[in-house]
Amino acid sequence: MNSLNQLILSFDYEQNFKNLDFYVSRSNAHVYNLINDWSIRNEKFLNIIGEKFCGKSHLINIFLEKNKGLKIMSDELSNNFLKDVKLYQNIILEDLTSNVNEKLFYSLINIIEAENKNLLVTSEVSIVNLNFKLSDLKSRSRNFTLTSIENPDDDLMFALILKNLSDRQISIDKKLIDYIINRIHRSYSNISDFIYKIDQLSLKKKKSIDFKIIKEALGD
Repeated sequence: MNSLNQLILSFDYEQNFKNLDFYVSRSNAHVYNLINDWSIRNEKFLNIIGEKFCGKSHLINIFLEKNKGLKIMSDELSNNFLKDVKLYQNIILEDLTSNVNEKLFYSLINIIEAENKNLLVTSEVSIVNLNFKLSDLKSRSRNFTLTSIENPDDDLMFALILKNLSDRQISIDKKLIDYIINRIHRSYSNISDFIYKIDQLSLKKKKSIDFKIIKEALGD
């Protein structure tokens, strides 16, 4: 059992971890369920939207554990990849931005449609708001089902803080975690940045993380 699971068990959080330690809460349960029960879904085109570090790639890995598929980053999309698509039912395009090769992306959508395959796309911004220059691509982007990972609720923030602390082999009192949750900006990237900051302060001062270090990191 890894150190994260030991921490989770000590706080009675193990029941909400699914597939590769993905923590399911109100913020992401709808997306998790959509991915986990894909075989009974009718979505052919799905866009998973969420900020950096929110778990989009983690969800894709969960999906690929259960479903055979082919994955590529959007900036690596190529004609060779389009040839390989024919061998798979499920295609994943990660980190879609407006810088994607629009002609290749449009061709990919056409292949998915013509061969009755499934296309899952992850992005920080909704596909319908990426302002593609190719008018046909703009039109086809409206065929996607949109699902968003929301800002982390308290339960998810607690779990993410535990995860970030565990990654650094740090254990702190629950009341310190609660204090952090009530005072930092509610975003995935900010959680990671904040834990890095208090870890660096702790190392610099050569003392364990306490209220004083947390307050200093908060600028209080």
